[in-house]
Amino acid sequence: MGREKTKTNHATVEFERELHAAKRLLGAGKLVEADAEIARLVSMRPDHAEAQYAKAVVKRMLNQPDDAFDALDVLHSILPSHSRGYQEKGQLWIVKKDIKRAIEAFEAAVELDAALIISWQALIRLYEMDRNAEGLGRARAHFERLKGLPRELLNVSTLINEKQLDKAESLCRQFLLRDPKNVEGMRLLAKIGTELGITDDAETLLKSALEFEPDFHLGRFDYVNVLQKRQNFVKAFEQAELLMKAVPADYNYRRLYANTCLGVGRHEEALQLYEDVLKVDPENPQILLMCGHAAKTIGRIDDGISYYRRCYTARPDFGDAFWSLANLKTYQLTEHELKLAKEGEAADSTTLNDRIHLCFALGKAYEDREKFSLAFEYYERGNTLKKQQLGYESRFVSEEIDAQIKVCNKHLVAAKRAFGVAADDPIFIVGLPRAGSTLLEQILSSHSKVDGTFELPNVLNLVAQLNGRRMAGDAARYPAVLSELSERDVQRLGNAYIEGTRIHRSGAPFFTDKMPNNFRHIGLIKIMLPNARIIDARRSPMACCFSGFKQLFAEGQAYTYGLEEIGRYYLDYVRLMEHWDEVFPGEILRVQYEDVVEDLEVQVARILNYCGLEMETACLEFYKTDRLVQTPSSGQVRQPIYDQGLEQWKHFEAHLAPLKAALEL
Repeated sequence: MGREKTKTNHATVEFERELHAAKRLLGAGKLVEADAEIARLVSMRPDHAEAQYAKAVVKRMLNQPDDAFDALDVLHSILPSHSRGYQEKGQLWIVKKDIKRAIEAFEAAVELDAALIISWQALIRLYEMDRNAEGLGRARAHFERLKGLPRELLNVSTLINEKQLDKAESLCRQFLLRDPKNVEGMRLLAKIGTELGITDDAETLLKSALEFEPDFHLGRFDYVNVLQKRQNFVKAFEQAELLMKAVPADYNYRRLYANTCLGVGRHEEALQLYEDVLKVDPENPQILLMCGHAAKTIGRIDDGISYYRRCYTARPDFGDAFWSLANLKTYQLTEHELKLAKEGEAADSTTLNDRIHLCFALGKAYEDREKFSLAFEYYERGNTLKKQQLGYESRFVSEEIDAQIKVCNKHLVAAKRAFGVAADDPIFIVGLPRAGSTLLEQILSSHSKVDGTFELPNVLNLVAQLNGRRMAGDAARYPAVLSELSERDVQRLGNAYIEGTRIHRSGAPFFTDKMPNNFRHIGLIKIMLPNARIIDARRSPMACCFSGFKQLFAEGQAYTYGLEEIGRYYLDYVRLMEHWDEVFPGEILRVQYEDVVEDLEVQVARILNYCGLEMETACLEFYKTDRLVQTPSSGQVRQPIYDQGLEQWKHFEAHLAPLKAALEL
């Protein structure tokens, strides 16, 4: 085994040496020789990102733009975040005299790597041609800032983007030893920490940088993003507000502030801010998309549809526009939209992310047309691409479930839950996505004594705190760390949850938290909040799993992108819920989706009785409730209950043998 590993390492080193030599030929202007050598190397390692990038560069220099585009498409399927690849696309679109696409490519490049001085320089010229004064001012400011930076830090930024994090960290730390208060160096080290998942250190570094230099706007921009990544939405909003007030005209800062508004439930304000940005950049597909999402969330479905249509009008291969329309659930793609989506999915120039979105949108469009085999073909293709991108492995979840069952036993709970906070206001709705949790939340939030919130991240944040700082490969401290909690620790956790969720409430005695994955943390919840109510939203296995398989989630839920994977996850979920029933007998209410559809009044009465609430007519007329709904079911829960989807999976039954096998049916 050791000899094999040594051979592999030697081959890798040799390949990198030969690629470096080929790049030297390119730099010396020996294009024909460089082209031949790079072609040989690409044939040896077609999955090597830098080899594909080198191929794109030499093909552009040989005036073979189509071959260059092909190489860049392969590159971005391997490494979607390769910023210099987008920079190269920008150069190619200039060659093709497509200013709009060139601007989009260079903007994508600098969004991934703000230190790409060549991209900023190109954007200055392009914004002048496009008469975009807002963009021009921003590009000039970035260009001037980068001209004054040390070369080492520009190299660090490029290494980060190329995922050479060890080299980047070493170079950055060496620089900071010489200049320990250099805020750009601190920002880049924080960026490395974020890439490695060490977001607590990144937050500390950026906070320190801002103490040294409060007007370090780029540092505050990154600080907001780290806070959002750590799901500290309140603090992120406060910092974004400071940034926007400091530079109110900056397009990116206004957009960032609008994004943080969404995190604290200020959707109307976010929509107005996005509209302001559109006055400057009316065909920006990403901003149009965010407008559509915000409008949909506050119930303005027709406006949302209009925004999504403007998205694909601005960029016909923008997959998220078509998927967002399909994801309304109550909308069917028109024949024109179906044609555009098919053309986009089939085009070689379509990016991987766009292709994934288009596959799911086409699956929904053909399902609506009752062409079920063709629909499954697209669903399966989209899932396969997404699974390859994420690299999910079921065994890690199974091991986590095993750990919960082993650690969170009756003995531990009996010893710890007496320490918990007595608050009885949270109502947790847990389970798998697409199992009816949004419907249950809508029913409860229609009650005068219940505030409906969102899929709150607070429990997951507390889990991250309990896990502490971990490097990749380190064993998790949680849930074993629960046995070490003191009374003070338990009180702190319970109070942190109650206080942290207060911003999402409007003063009612009770509130919902429908983060579905909280089912994995019921032990922690019942220790820190022993009086919390927990509702398990359950749906029949085939219907639930196939509904998840058809859904492209904005983030998380990596287990849904394979029939076997989602089947195994469902069994793990049931296994853990059976354990919680044993540890907390009679304390968890299970609500079967099919029962709610069959007899709404009986099930609503049962839910309200469990929560200690009296019946209110509004709970039966939940679809009339005027509230924000962020999940894919937002359109459905604004309609009376229906049973059309209960057996929808049976149309696809011929394709679902792997799911049945995984579910042991």
